[in-house]
Amino acid sequence: MDHAEMQVEMVPGRLQILMSMLQFLILGQYIQCILMCPTDCTCSSESGTVTCTNKDLKEIPKDIPTDTYVLHLEFNKITNIPDGAFKDLHWLRELYLSNNLIETILPGAFQDISDDLKLLDLSNNRLRRVDLQVFGKMRAKTRLYHNPWHCECLLQELIVSLQLDPETVNEIICDTSVQEEYAGKPFIQLLNSGINFCSMQQKTTDVAMLVTMFCWFTMVITYVVYYVRQNQEDARRHLEYLKSLPSKQKTPGDADTVSTVL
Repeated sequence: MDHAEMQVEMVPGRLQILMSMLQFLILGQYIQCILMCPTDCTCSSESGTVTCTNKDLKEIPKDIPTDTYVLHLEFNKITNIPDGAFKDLHWLRELYLSNNLIETILPGAFQDISDDLKLLDLSNNRLRRVDLQVFGKMRAKTRLYHNPWHCECLLQELIVSLQLDPETVNEIICDTSVQEEYAGKPFIQLLNSGINFCSMQQKTTDVAMLVTMFCWFTMVITYVVYYVRQNQEDARRHLEYLKSLPSKQKTPGDADTVSTVL
């Protein structure tokens, strides 16, 4: 058997070894995915999708695979999102948090998420106020509808800074507002009609400052008037006391002493 024939016979053997190694690597990744998958969740290593929907979760799972591409946490009982809740999830592109009980999002909740996040769904929760620092420079399409928002300057600044989902932006309704007549109305429609909640807040602040200054001025004037009247009353009483004292009759000695002094 010449050298060429030996190489031809060795090719199938090498291919079989390579196939076995590939199968072993795939099996290892599958086992690793199962071991890293959060309890009661399902993980797909092929699509990078982690599904924890409708599992009565009260907090964000801590053992989410780092290569997660899509994370579903809808229909749970999560009430707040703490700092670093999505740490090391640098490949995350879609994050679904709708239909929970979220009331609070801490400023560092999304700080570890990549700027390449494409979709953030926070709809159907209990959000009333969210600080601007929460989202940072996030460019993801964001859904905020069906939350009991308090319409004010903070929400206006938030709306302007985020890339809102155009299909749901009109469903952001004012549950309460700095002006009672705006409650129950779509926030975007109020902004489009020319209402500026930030200038409204500035006017409210100015009025509050004027009221405070007036109250302090009134207190000062009241104190001054009270102080003057109290002194007048004390002076009157002292004068009456002096008048009530018996007067002394001058003796000849006293008169001589006065004359000498003069």
